Amino acid sequence: MMRRIAVLDAPTNLGLRPPTPTSVPGCAKAPGALRDHDLLPRLRARDAGCVTPPRYDPGDWRPGDGVCHAREIADYSLALAERIGSIIDRGEFPVVLGGDCSVLLGSALAMHRLGEAVGGRIGLVFVDGHSDFRHPGNASYVGAAAGEDLALVTGRGQADLAALEGRRPYFRDIDVVVLGIRAQDEYRLDLQAAGITTRPVPALRAEGAARTAQWAHEQLADCAGYWVHIDVDVLDPAVMPAVDAPDPGGIAFAELEILLAGLVDTPHCLGVELTVFDPDYDPDGSYAAEIVNTVVAGLAPVTAPEAVPPRLLSARPTPAPRRGASADRVERSAGVDAGRSGGVNGLDAVGRLDAVGLAAGSGDGMADAGRDGAVEAEQSGIPGPAHAEPSGVAAVLPVAVEREPVGPPASAGPGLLRRTSPPAQDSSGSNSARDNGADLHEADTA
Repeated sequence: MMRRIAVLDAPTNLGLRPPTPTSVPGCAKAPGALRDHDLLPRLRARDAGCVTPPRYDPGDWRPGDGVCHAREIADYSLALAERIGSIIDRGEFPVVLGGDCSVLLGSALAMHRLGEAVGGRIGLVFVDGHSDFRHPGNASYVGAAAGEDLALVTGRGQADLAALEGRRPYFRDIDVVVLGIRAQDEYRLDLQAAGITTRPVPALRAEGAARTAQWAHEQLADCAGYWVHIDVDVLDPAVMPAVDAPDPGGIAFAELEILLAGLVDTPHCLGVELTVFDPDYDPDGSYAAEIVNTVVAGLAPVTAPEAVPPRLLSARPTPAPRRGASADRVERSAGVDAGRSGGVNGLDAVGRLDAVGLAAGSGDGMADAGRDGAVEAEQSGIPGPAHAEPSGVAAVLPVAVEREPVGPPASAGPGLLRRTSPPAQDSSGSNSARDNGADLHEADTA
């Protein structure tokens, strides 16, 4: 049976710096602009309403105060997590319309609650033009949460945002896959050192969007499910300039559509959020229309009659063996995607997908889409990389880790995620000397 989509508005702009000293970021208008182009009826989605954010007001915030709007963002994240949890409790597929990238904090909290409830781990596929990995340990300034969201949800930064309900981190480093960052992202080496798996734009385009989506599935094979974050600044400014921090070298709409379709075409994808579109830079609504077309086409696998209902992965009988980074490098650079049947990389992944009832032949469709991706990208008018890099070369490889098996199979039942009693306080604490200091008006990479 098809999965029903529920669209939830999260029109917060609390995580961004002011565009000018006397203005506020326009991304809070994004949900309304997308709805105006018939997003909900085209998705045949339920209207899940809106989580209204507090007023945007930096007040007397000064550098050194930590993240601006921290208390408001924390409160908003708690409210957003409750609403996402209620959607999942109903067996629906949440599509969250941001807002800036700080909405990820609410989604991450909801996913951590779910992971705790089912005894497994929930992963994150982070599709973004920037790593958003700025934190007190690697930057002189913090302050705009939308440029720090990935750092915060992986446990880096001040505890009032990175450890809500005593949960830190919301996503483990090895359970995060970053797609679409620019090849020279400022924090790419920090991601590598942390063991966060990445595929920058050159590698994504070389492998194709469909195969990249399948590759992301495999990286999260030990997770019970995963959440998808999409910042529209992953698109090239030539086709999507209506964002707060446009950065050349992005992907095309056709590639994003294929990537999104591949990521959601599994019952283990638990939901999607869309962020950072700013209608203030879209006076005639043409970019909003393009986004809606892409989202509707990309989410088609969710609403297809043959779609498999959401289901969490069961545990493996034994933990995965420890593998060094050198072994990963050899396998990935050998082009394993192209050499295995149906576009599915790895017999173990095939078994796990078949076990939960994925429709036969879906891998073939992914491979076909991957073959078409290069043509669609060329037609978009955006030039590809000067030197296409094979799979695993441009990708940042994780450090050697041993993945833990997930817990027993379970599904979200009524009230599963709406928990108010926090677990035991995180014993690692936070480095208070590093949790302070920010300049709100530093250039944000969100």
